[in-house]
Amino acid sequence: MPVSSLCSAILSHMKAISSVGPPPPRSVPDLKMPKHIDYDQLNALSHVVRQQDSRSSLSILSAHNEFIRQYPKIFLQRKTRLPKLPKQEGKRKPSGETEESQSQPSEDNSHNIAIYIKEVHGGHSYAPKKFEEKVEEFLAILKKLPIHRTRDEHNIVWEMLQTIPDLTSQLRKDHLKTLSRNVISETWIKGSTVVGNDGFYVILKGLAQPRTPMYKSLVEERSSTATITSQSFHSFTYSEDLEHAAIGEMPMPLGGNLLRPWSTFGTLEVTTQIQSEPKTYLVVTVEDCEMLKISANNYARLKSEQTKFENKQILKLIHQCPYYKEWPTLSICELVPLVKWKKFPPGQVIVESGNVIPFVAYINSGHCNIYRNITGLLRISPRKVKKIRKLVYMGQLQKQESFGEISVLLQAPFTCTVVAAEDLKMAVIKDKDILALDPVTRQLMLQTANPTFGHLTDEDVKNEYLQKELQKEWKNFKEKTVRNSLHYNGIVPGFGKWEHNWTTVPRNFKDPLIVY
Repeated sequence: MPVSSLCSAILSHMKAISSVGPPPPRSVPDLKMPKHIDYDQLNALSHVVRQQDSRSSLSILSAHNEFIRQYPKIFLQRKTRLPKLPKQEGKRKPSGETEESQSQPSEDNSHNIAIYIKEVHGGHSYAPKKFEEKVEEFLAILKKLPIHRTRDEHNIVWEMLQTIPDLTSQLRKDHLKTLSRNVISETWIKGSTVVGNDGFYVILKGLAQPRTPMYKSLVEERSSTATITSQSFHSFTYSEDLEHAAIGEMPMPLGGNLLRPWSTFGTLEVTTQIQSEPKTYLVVTVEDCEMLKISANNYARLKSEQTKFENKQILKLIHQCPYYKEWPTLSICELVPLVKWKKFPPGQVIVESGNVIPFVAYINSGHCNIYRNITGLLRISPRKVKKIRKLVYMGQLQKQESFGEISVLLQAPFTCTVVAAEDLKMAVIKDKDILALDPVTRQLMLQTANPTFGHLTDEDVKNEYLQKELQKEWKNFKEKTVRNSLHYNGIVPGFGKWEHNWTTVPRNFKDPLIVY
């Protein structure tokens, strides 16, 4: 393109731009004054600065102090807004309320957050209840029949019973939970005589005076008797006249030995007509009393059901053992009442070789290790050896297996050493109970049972011992050879460049000493 035509094009373009005119000016946004600044105080503060006449050190210091004192006032403080109180409907005036009581100012609870939380949840308060409120709720629940109580109410009763030491220290937790579903509340007026032979009582309200001493415990192991006594009885000293006096003939003096709330008395032992002189437990109410009662019959029924359940478990365990699978149920039922449960920790030696085992055991959970004794040689020097007794591991006794029948019946030494390999629970029958069985049952046990690991001969034990000794020698030789080879090449594991963090092993790592 020629230069003249290019210049003319540029001039025409510039004329077109000049004809358009400049763009309209943009509107500057209005400055918004901050809402948290007090401008009157700010102007006053600037006026204080302008009033400085001289530049002496005293005037500068005074102006500085005045500025620091007035500076916080230029910021407006936000007003605290309290939550709006809901309008409550006017309550009806009680008949006994006077104008004087209404004119008293109410307590200011405007800052109590619990009030507003209660309003949000529809008037229900979720604050923790005090002990007095729990007791009142507990008494209200006990007024209901057990069949009319809800699940939450049964849980409340159980939780309150767990706060009574005389119950928790002598009753099992599952028994106490079952009994809590049937406890009831009884009301006794002042001067009533309460006989505690038919149940166990807990005083919830009022005072009472004991009439007879009681010192028996609540639960006796493997016994049907069960008696409860209050701790306050143990601190009471009875006179000889009282011991020989007839019941109700001489009342005890009132004093510091009163039964107060949460004191206990009574018994859970069911009194039968077979007992010639059944003991009587008497308490006289000094005030109107509310008492919680646990029936002795309910406890006896609970123990009976528990015994039936345990007997069923024992019967199933014995019947599943290999030696008793062909036994008739009637013969196994003769063994069930003789069983007692025993627990052994890991590593406990249950029976040693060469001793007559004092019981027959049925493994319910866990397993045992079986060892046989052998006489081995220990090299003391290159030309001197010594005979020692060693245990050789031969196998295990697993769950639902039994041992000890032949040793007890024939009074023969046990040929193995039995050690608990883990937490072990077994059903055990003592040797005196086994020997007291009828001859038919004992003969049946002899015919079906076999000696524990009786199929092993002395030759088998020696071969097992030799194999383990050879494995031990080979392992020692291998470790010694590897250690000498590393030492010959100047390799010291764990030092210098041979120090490795074995917590993270590479994915493709293979130990050269392990055959894969």
